[in-house]
Amino acid sequence: MDFTIIVTATFGLEAIVAKELKELGYEDLEVENGKVTFKGDEMDIVTCNMWLRTADRVQIQLAKFKAVSFEELFQGTSSVNWGDIIPENGFMHVEGKSIKSILHSVPDCQSIVKKAVVEGMKKKYDTLWFSEDGSEFKIEVGILKDIVVLTLDTTGAGLHKRGYRTLSGEAPIKETLAAALVLISKWDADHTLADPMCGSGTIAIEAALIGKNMAPGLNRKFVSEDWDIIPKNIWEDTRRFAKNAVNDKKLKILASDIDWTVLKNARENAEKAGVSDCITFQKVPLQDFSSHYKKGFIITNPPYGARLGEAEEVEILYKEMGETFLKLDRWSYFIITSHPEFEKLFGEKSTKNRKLYNGRIKCYYYQYINF
Repeated sequence: MDFTIIVTATFGLEAIVAKELKELGYEDLEVENGKVTFKGDEMDIVTCNMWLRTADRVQIQLAKFKAVSFEELFQGTSSVNWGDIIPENGFMHVEGKSIKSILHSVPDCQSIVKKAVVEGMKKKYDTLWFSEDGSEFKIEVGILKDIVVLTLDTTGAGLHKRGYRTLSGEAPIKETLAAALVLISKWDADHTLADPMCGSGTIAIEAALIGKNMAPGLNRKFVSEDWDIIPKNIWEDTRRFAKNAVNDKKLKILASDIDWTVLKNARENAEKAGVSDCITFQKVPLQDFSSHYKKGFIITNPPYGARLGEAEEVEILYKEMGETFLKLDRWSYFIITSHPEFEKLFGEKSTKNRKLYNGRIKCYYYQYINF
């Protein structure tokens, strides 16, 4: 089957997701705020779920139409052959959002869409009752300026859920953002990478997955694995290919922190991810960080000082970061923070910076490039 595939992305990461898709061989990409759209088939849905490191979800666009009344919303939804997608016992639910549209009541829009889907399925299966005890189908009705887009989520738990991080630090960074930080830095497996404030180890682990060419979706399940419209052998073949694609490169990744408990959690996360042999974990205060490697990359997500009473501590920390990192004259360092005075405190203006969002917090990714 041919689909319009929407890969959703956190604001600021759309270009990174598009670059990933191009490296997977996809062309004719339409990049917009929060998403990248292209044409594909069942194999492409599976490949994107398995391999994309920085995307949020993979969705199928089922319909796009204008609606300024509930009747138009019902008729537009009814134009989809729902019975060809959802089996008779499928568990179907609808989520919604509406921005700058006449149909602004999201609960009412969800109700209308579900009613139209059920009516379509009644005709297909010639029944008035559905058990809904089968595989899950999450439909989203998104309305922007009266244009309705109906999508079907193929991912399930977001793509950041790799399956390895059951233990997190106090303020964990999402796996997808951590992977983006590594990709933006242009680090490669031939160079040393260090995170001297590693927390739950996410940046180091994501770097190891990239360095080993391990698919981020290899050790998790996706909601569409249970769907009839995607043959089981595609999932099996893609997973087998992903396992065979893992390389045996020796990586030099250092992860340190001052908290033993945090480091213990990070080690366990690395073991679950299958990369514990790639990362050296050490209990080292930031100001004592050093390396005998002459050249390398530091990628880190320090505290931002947003909580009451933390600002002064964080400002001292940023000054210590500058004093410590600037001694490593052939290293490049990449720091994400929301603190508006970071460069001043660090003691040097970045080569370039990039606006990113860590959750809902607007941050800048300060890049000090020395290669």
